[in-house]
Amino acid sequence: MAAPYGRIKAMSKTSVKKVGILTSGGDAPGLNAAIRGVCRSGMVQYGMEFFGIQNGYRGLVQGNMVPLKSEDLRGILTIGGTLLGTSREKPFKAKEPDPVAKMMPVDAIKKNYKKWGLDALVCLGGNGTNTTASLLADEGLNVIGLPKTIDNDIVHTDMTFGFHTALDVATEAIDRIHTTAHSHSRLMVIEVMGHKAGWLGLYSGVAGGGDVILLPEIPYDIDSVAEKVMQRKEDGKEFSIVVVAEGALSKAEAKLDKKSFKKARAEMPYSIAYRVAKELGERTNLESRVTVLGYLQRGGTPSPYDRVLASQYGCAAADFLARGEFGKLVALQDQKIVGVPLKEVAGKVKNVPLDHPMLLAARHLGTSFGD
Repeated sequence: MAAPYGRIKAMSKTSVKKVGILTSGGDAPGLNAAIRGVCRSGMVQYGMEFFGIQNGYRGLVQGNMVPLKSEDLRGILTIGGTLLGTSREKPFKAKEPDPVAKMMPVDAIKKNYKKWGLDALVCLGGNGTNTTASLLADEGLNVIGLPKTIDNDIVHTDMTFGFHTALDVATEAIDRIHTTAHSHSRLMVIEVMGHKAGWLGLYSGVAGGGDVILLPEIPYDIDSVAEKVMQRKEDGKEFSIVVVAEGALSKAEAKLDKKSFKKARAEMPYSIAYRVAKELGERTNLESRVTVLGYLQRGGTPSPYDRVLASQYGCAAADFLARGEFGKLVALQDQKIVGVPLKEVAGKVKNVPLDHPMLLAARHLGTSFGD
């Protein structure tokens, strides 16, 4: 069960004095806001010291840590990326000693944690980051996780910071492409991020008026998509907008085992949007264009919503530290900040339910999902 979040008195006694903080995985808007929230709240309310671990878990393995002072937090609220740097290091999957640490990564992490005299560790990241955080908690480290990802696919939290900014960017891009599609009577295929979950594709597709939205959760039939496009043409609508999540897959691909699917994708000479555009062009004889939004979606200034959400998460994390509530993910449920055991988050992905209200609304609006 998720524990409710509540503040304790400012400068109350706490055994947590020295805290390491890191950002891991892909960068996302709001990371600096969250770092600021954790550190400023911890400093002001509880007199904690914070130490920035550089480049994610790699820095924790290789011993790269710097003190964070109040002046280091100035002006970072509105800045994208992460001042601490990041990496996709997976210490528990390593099969050989780290070349810098000269020992197995998990052993190096425990050694550095003890050498630095840390009382706790705050890990900001997505599914992989929080899975590693859970494993570190099992190793005896005092760990707290924060949910960061533009994919919004972390279980037991309604919202991850970074998602809303990516949604704003993707929607604006679709809006801009929409005008060109209308002007040139073209079929426009727009690829957005979302490897395992289609939240960004669904929301940006609905917000941008996509005629077709292809998601990882709903395997598509390209003939069904072509039928939708041709029906629009017959109705006098000379253009169509197709929003494709990068992890979208066909019904034939959905029947493959994991190994065969990975092999097929590795052999594909282009991303999924190009394949969809090519196949639609062959079936409809319509001129098509592809836009892959890529890293534009997770770069740049965080939206006000993400700044606020990340700040809330950060302040809550400082309170969790002060109370000694470790082994938890700071999460949002029904507009309330709660603590969810990391064990309940590790290794899981929050997919779009097939009966989700947003998906049903899109179907009622006439949007095709290719099924």
